[in-house]
Amino acid sequence: MNQLARRLAPRTLRGRLSLVALTTAALLMTVLTVVFNTAMDRHLQHQTDDELRNRAAAVATTVDTSGPRVRVLETVNDSLLDANVWIYTGTRLLEKPPSATADSAAQAADRLAARGRPVCTTVHTDNPRFVRLCSRPVSGLRSTATIVTAADLAPYRNSAGTLLSGSLILDAFMLACTYALTRLAVGRALRPVRTMTDQATQWSAVASDERFGAEDHPAELARLGSSLDTLLDRIRTVLRHEQQLTGELSHELRTPLTRIVVELDWWQARPRTAAETRATHRVIAEAAQSMRTMCDTLLDDARDRAQNASTAPGTTSVVPVLRRLAESLDAPEHVKILVDVGDPGLQAGVAPALLERIVSPLLTNAVRYAHSAVTVSARQLPGSVRIDVTDDGPGVPTAFADDLFQPGRRADPGDGHDGAGLGLPLARRLARAVGGEVSHDGGRTCGACFRVDLPVG
Repeated sequence: MNQLARRLAPRTLRGRLSLVALTTAALLMTVLTVVFNTAMDRHLQHQTDDELRNRAAAVATTVDTSGPRVRVLETVNDSLLDANVWIYTGTRLLEKPPSATADSAAQAADRLAARGRPVCTTVHTDNPRFVRLCSRPVSGLRSTATIVTAADLAPYRNSAGTLLSGSLILDAFMLACTYALTRLAVGRALRPVRTMTDQATQWSAVASDERFGAEDHPAELARLGSSLDTLLDRIRTVLRHEQQLTGELSHELRTPLTRIVVELDWWQARPRTAAETRATHRVIAEAAQSMRTMCDTLLDDARDRAQNASTAPGTTSVVPVLRRLAESLDAPEHVKILVDVGDPGLQAGVAPALLERIVSPLLTNAVRYAHSAVTVSARQLPGSVRIDVTDDGPGVPTAFADDLFQPGRRADPGDGHDGAGLGLPLARRLARAVGGEVSHDGGRTCGACFRVDLPVG
């Protein structure tokens, strides 16, 4: 039964709302129809009783109860007054309708006369089907009489039936109009929602900048527009992060892949000794491991931020990581890298691999542009750990300072190296993911200085 009901239920919101409106209107009209017809039945019954009482009052003027015996006086319109009228003295019948027989109506008249008080009742007979009877006592000085009048209810019941049929026809017409108007009104009301849904689907597919806004919309549509705008912003942010992650992976994997290709080309150029082959294998293995570390770092960071932005990043001893980076970096012979850390036990609240990925782009850029020296220093600040990467090179051009951390932007695209302009944006994004920051110290007049602020471990 439940499955059948679900199959028969409308599948659209407009159909469901129309069905709810139709059901509500049907219940309301049923109640109103029952109340109206019940009230009309009572009204028609009161009319019948008033007519019978008036006839009984007219007949009472022809009944003389002043003597010891009740006498019925003859009048000009006696035949009209005697129609469906019984006159009793006590329980003895004095007069009855000319056509009356010992049927149920006469028996009901006898019972009413025996009560001796004003009362009305309805009896079922063969013809007519329903009869209404009312009794009226007439008291005199020395005798009493009871007048019982009767009326055929067929005309009244026909009127009641006509009213009921008219009510049902009107109800059916009103229900049809209610359903049609509800579907039309709901369809027009939902048309903007359908339009907004189609627009949101189109805009989300292309990461458009178009938004609905809250102006010139009803309150409900304004709230829907705000929710869709928020959802579109999130979708656009996810797509932008996805594109940025792809670019960062490409940028970070470029160097180790280049090392692998160069080593293979060098190894295949001419026959090599076993020691040279092992050295080549070692370099390739180190590059592959570096690639794996980069991928794990970026993917873990993206996964952690997607699941829980407040996940604890871990704790790292800063000095060993900085020294390992300085030793592993392939710096020119004329460039010296100095690691200056006052506190050997300095701890940062990030994972070791993440700290390497934050500092590595800064250190690589410093070595690339330095004239003779690169200094990496770290110190404890209130609530944070600061790492400075300083070089004695030409520094950052003033015109390029605002675009320094924009993905894909390079100060000099023709400087001879194959970078994609993603190293600094990657470092800043990774630092901000753990509550830190990467910034450029623009106050230096010689060389460049980049600062990394990280939470304390």
